[in-house]
Formats: sequence, C-alpha cells, structure tokens
Amino acid sequence: MGSLPKPPLFCLKWPWDIVHQNPSNPNTCNFEAPWLFTSFKNLGSIAFQFVNSVSHSRNPWMKTPFQVDAKMGQTNSLLKRKKKGLTPEEQGEAEHRALASALTSGKEATVIEFYSPKCSLCNSLLSFVLEVEARNSDWLNIVMADAENEKWLPELLHYDIKYVPCFVLLDKYGRALAKTGVPSSRLHVVASVSHLLKMKRPQ
Repeated sequence: MGSLPKPPLFCLKWPWDIVHQNPSNPNTCNFEAPWLFTSFKNLGSIAFQFVNSVSHSRNPWMKTPFQVDAKMGQTNSLLKRKKKGLTPEEQGEAEHRALASALTSGKEATVIEFYSPKCSLCNSLLSFVLEVEARNSDWLNIVMADAENEKWLPELLHYDIKYVPCFVLLDKYGRALAKTGVPSSRLHVVASVSHLLKMKRPQ
C-alpha cells in the first residue's frame, strides 16, 4: 500500500506557476497565501502589466531618451555637413545671403540669432529654433549669424550685440524692433524668444 507523498517543507508559489502548473506533478504546491500577500501579488501583477503596456506604446508623444538623443544627433550632424568645408569668409557670406533672402521674402518678420560655435547654450537651442521656424514659417524667417565671424561685425555694432545667444526681431522692412536680454538659462531664452514673437505674430 503506497504512502501519500509528503508535502514540501517550504511552499514557494510564484505568479507564473499558476499558469504553467503541471497537474500531473504530485508535488504541486497548493498553498494559498494570506490575503495580505495575495493583495501584494495582485498589485505587482497590475504594475507589471502597466509598465509593459507603456514600454510598447507607439504614441507619437512618447519618446524615450534614446530617441530624443538620436533626433538631436541627426540635427547636429546635418548642421555640421552644411558648414563642412566652408571657410569663415564663405560661411559669413552664406549667412548674409540667407538674411538678404529672408528680408526679400515678404514675410512679416525676420529673427537674427547671433550665436557662437563655442557656446553650449546656443547649441542646445538649435532644435528649439528649427521648431519655431517650422511652426511659424508662414510669416517668420530665422537667420543664424556667427558672432565670431568678422563678416557680421557691422551688424554686431549696429544692434549692440554683447552676448550670445541674442535674438534680434526685424520687421518686413529690416528695421529692428527688439532683442532678447542677457541669457541666464535655456528656459529664460525660450521665454524671451516667445515674448519677442508675440510682437509680430499675426492675430
């Protein structure tokens, strides 16, 4: 006469054991945990499902840090390719042609961004500037001006540029209306540019 198998000394029951439980296994643990531990298990299962659903979400407004960094890297790479091989004189002339083209486009306003290639704050604003120009392309042009390039010396003196980044707002006739103040942070510059654009944004 066979004896019944002894129950295990310790009964460990994981959430996945319920799904993959083998009914033919005589040593299956059927221990039911107290209600407190059962609640913990349910909360853990809910949290796991939520995290899993978020990680697989394809909503366009959800971007991982790697996606954001990749986008910034592509933008910086594009800018470098544009300037690659240009002498300071050629670059200055190209930027002046861009300004002349902007002023003859008939758009309501043009913004000149005076920047420096060595300015980390200027570089961090690149994606913001491109986004602003794309969003307001029907009435606004934005032109980049390297403040370290001597080609821009007349404009630096005329607009009294003593710091970078500095954004100067021009009307359709090329007259200066206003400029941003001394930058203290990226957030401060973004707010200053937004305030600047409100002066000429079509109602």
